[in-house]
Amino acid sequence: MYRAKALNEFQYQVFSTDMRDEAIARLDLESDLLIALERDEFILFYQPILDLNTEHISGFEALLRWPHLQQGLISPARFIPVLEETGLILNMGEWVIQKACHQLKQWQTEFNQPNLKMSINLSRQQFRQQDLPERIAEIIHDVRVDASKVQLEITESMVMKDAQVSHQLMLRLKDLGIRLAIDDFGTGYSSLSYLHRFPTDTLKIDRSFVSRMEKSSEDFEIVQTIITLGQKLNTDLVAEGITTARQHELLRESGCQQGQEYYFYKPLAVDEIAALLAAPCKSGS
Repeated sequence: MYRAKALNEFQYQVFSTDMRDEAIARLDLESDLLIALERDEFILFYQPILDLNTEHISGFEALLRWPHLQQGLISPARFIPVLEETGLILNMGEWVIQKACHQLKQWQTEFNQPNLKMSINLSRQQFRQQDLPERIAEIIHDVRVDASKVQLEITESMVMKDAQVSHQLMLRLKDLGIRLAIDDFGTGYSSLSYLHRFPTDTLKIDRSFVSRMEKSSEDFEIVQTIITLGQKLNTDLVAEGITTARQHELLRESGCQQGQEYYFYKPLAVDEIAALLAAPCKSGS
């Protein structure tokens, strides 16, 4: 029944052993998730975000990882949907914000890098919490991190689901002094009539466009259009999914200021980031 509902409101689905195996695996995953939460097994990796002109590290994106005791690192694509459907994503999301802010403060102090920034993804459920600004304000106060160096990432589809409500919530978040980014920009259905009203600091160009821009003139033109739009709106621009030197070159020449992905660095553990920040040629104030 649930499979039929997921496929289409007027769909039917014949039971199969694959569905049974999938259901059992899902129950096992939920059980393991609860145990992992109790044992505090989740960790954060951090992907550097670089200035495309200087190649200095300007900040990081915090990424949740689950090192399963038997299965090794489990993909977020597997466990994040389960966290969302069970409601556990709210507590987990708050833990991520607190942990990432604390780590940012530590790196800023230890390596004398006060201008380092931290980007943190918000889940759809978090973004609908009416008391989200108050919860984040408490974390920022407790950690004593500079709010202007903390950036929350919200997907384009989340923002546009209820534009009026989103606008009000974003204004309340901006009142805290934090930065707001629209993630995966270009893949949703944002209205330009609303976009200029949102208090947005950063547009993140989706990796799907970046990955094809070398071979597809259409995708390259889309990237250039987003960059021009960001410049007109006076927002920062970050390109995701940079994997080649040519992509880096095209983005830099087009006016995109920042970028991230495997061409520069994969997501790294805390000790690996510390080693990078200790090298002056790779980090910038």
